[in-house]
This record gives sequence, C-alpha cells and structure tokens, in this order.
Amino acid sequence: MVSIEQITSETFLLDVLPGRWRELRAAGPVRRDDVQDVWQVTGHKAVSAVLADPATYSSDLSALAPSQPDFEAFTRGNFVGMDPPGHRTLRALVSQAFTPRVVQGLQPRIEDVCTRLLDAVGDRDRFDLVEALAHPLPIIVIAELLGIPASEHRRFQEWASVLFGGEQLGEAPDMADLERALEAIAPTVREMNGYMLDHIRRRRADPGDDLTSRLVAAEVDGARLADQEMVGFVALLLVAGHITTTALLGNAVVTLDRHPGADRALRADPDRIPRTVEEVLRWLPPFPELGRRVTRPVVLGGRELPADTMVMVHLGAANRDPARFERPDTFLADRDPNPHLTFGHGIHFCFGAPLARLEARIALRALHKRFRALAVPSYDDVVPQNPAVLVGLRHLPVEVERP
Repeated sequence: MVSIEQITSETFLLDVLPGRWRELRAAGPVRRDDVQDVWQVTGHKAVSAVLADPATYSSDLSALAPSQPDFEAFTRGNFVGMDPPGHRTLRALVSQAFTPRVVQGLQPRIEDVCTRLLDAVGDRDRFDLVEALAHPLPIIVIAELLGIPASEHRRFQEWASVLFGGEQLGEAPDMADLERALEAIAPTVREMNGYMLDHIRRRRADPGDDLTSRLVAAEVDGARLADQEMVGFVALLLVAGHITTTALLGNAVVTLDRHPGADRALRADPDRIPRTVEEVLRWLPPFPELGRRVTRPVVLGGRELPADTMVMVHLGAANRDPARFERPDTFLADRDPNPHLTFGHGIHFCFGAPLARLEARIALRALHKRFRALAVPSYDDVVPQNPAVLVGLRHLPVEVERP
C-alpha cells in the first residue's frame, strides 16, 4: 500500500511518474499484465481507438468490478459509466442545461471568486495554494451553479477527500483493494446521495435560476431525468468536476516553478495561458488512466483480447507517445497542435472540460497579476495525492512577492 510520506519528494510529479509512464510505453502499445489481470494500453493510437469504440470497449464495468449498494444507487445517473443508448439519452438531457453559453457566462463570477480568495491571503508572504485557491475556487463556482449554498464547500471538500484519497489502494490495486475501498467510502456516498436527493427535490418543488432547476425541466423525446438519475450527475459535477480543476491548478504551479522560463513568458504575454494550460494537461493528466471492458474478441495493437476482460488505457503514457508528440518528455508551453487525451476521446469526452479550462486560465492570470513572483520554497512540504487515484496535490505551500 502506498504511503503518502513515501511518495513525497521534489521529483515525484515531474520525474518519477513520467518515468513509470515511459516504462509502461516501452513494453509496447498493448501488453498483458497478469498481476493485475488486465490489458495495459499505452500508445496514443491504441488508446484513441479504445476510447472511440464504445461498442467494443464498454464503459460499464459493473460486471467486472465489485458491487456496493450505496455506490450503485449513487452512480445511476453517472453517464461516465454508461454505454449508448443510455449514455446518449442522459448526455443529451444534461447538455440542454449545461451549455457552452452557461459555462462562458461564469467568467465574471470566477474572476470575482479568485479575487476574494486571494484577498483572504493578501497580507501573507506564504500560504498553501491548494487550501487558499485550488480547492475552494471550483467548489464555490460549481455549488453556486447548481444552486447549492457555497458556504457548505467544506462539506464537499471532505467528500472529495474521502472519495479520491485512495488510502485503501496501493499503486497497483487488485480486486480486494477495490472492495475495501468501496466499503470504506460507502458511508460518504450514502451521505452525498441523501444530500443531493433532498436538494433536487427542493428544486423540483420550487425551481430557481440554477443548473439543477434546468436539469429538472430538461426533456428529450418526451423523456426527463428521474431524481435519482440527477443525483449521479449533480454529484459527478460537484465532486469529480471540482477535483479536476484543483489538480490542474496545483500541477500548473509546480510545473511553472520547475520551468521558470515558461513562467516568465506567461507573465510577459498572458495570451499564452490557454496553450500553457493544455500543455500542463498533457504533461500531468489528473486522471491518468481509464478502465474499459472488452465486449467481444478483438485484435488491438497486434494482440488478441478476449471478451469480458479489462483494459486500462493509460492517458499519461499516451500523452508522451513519441509517435504522436515531438519531444514528448519536454514541457513546451506553446506546443501546438497538442492532441492530448487528458479529457478523453469520443462520446465520453469530459463534460466538464470547458469549465476546468476556464477556471484554470482565470486563476493563473489572477496569480500573475496579484504576485510579482510565486515559488515553491521547499518540496519537502509538498504533499501529493495517491497517484493510483489522482495525479495532483493535497498541499502546496508557496512563497509570493507583491509588486
């Protein structure tokens, strides 16, 4: 089992993990892992092929994964684990409420929240960037979007800590690890389920001008979302959605700290921020691997995969495939094009990607405007997440200089 203390080091995010991804890729684009009883898929072309073919590579892992009643009820409306046609119907309903216009309209509020959070540490030369900005920013934004009191963001942060903490998981978790993990998080899932269901029912009885109310009213071909189906999506957006932005912001600050030339270039020309965010996403994907179930015998990368076996597609390895990226192990802030797979590919392309990108761009610009310099004074105090669950940081103390 991984100890957070064992993986805390200056080089972990930027050296150790990429080294592991190189080792995976060196074994070939598709290989059998008998220890974990899965097929490892690491090449960019092979990963793209798996993600683009939901008929052959199913996102519904219920037949292979351990079951847990609370978790099953919680995921009923989570279309991340669904295949067509159910996935298509749910995504179409949600898309009516969570439109690009809705996301773009959040920009002024995201800027206001950034300003307020940075004002709170305005008299300090050193603070934890995760606690001060990276964690609360996306929680507050998403909670307000859903019509949930942002004042309860500590509760949501605690939920995310339990769900993505990975204390029961080792670096190569087996089925027993997963069963223990599900049992450990079941009380939290039960609490979330009840909280979200109560919120949705209040909005159904008394609609407001928020995303939850729009989900209640959304309709496609006469179909509407049931309350329990909405629980899955609302919880997905609130918990999984915010943790992606939290990880992205922390990863960006660490990466720029280790690449001061890129940081200086951003400060001189903020228009570079969007491409830099994309390169951070390629460089350190928050969720570096995804599971799929093979539905029929298939040949992938020259290997024969039988039906009802598990494949793990490694986004971290695919994002550094030399067959797809020039100088893949070099951080190039202006990389263009940048066909990384961090947000997935095909019908399951991350629904919250536009919001995560917008929040990261606004937050980086705010940090550069507020502070003349921002540095990580000691990596001994930087605490990573368990990489078996999430590539990101729990704590990131920084030192700042003001103009």
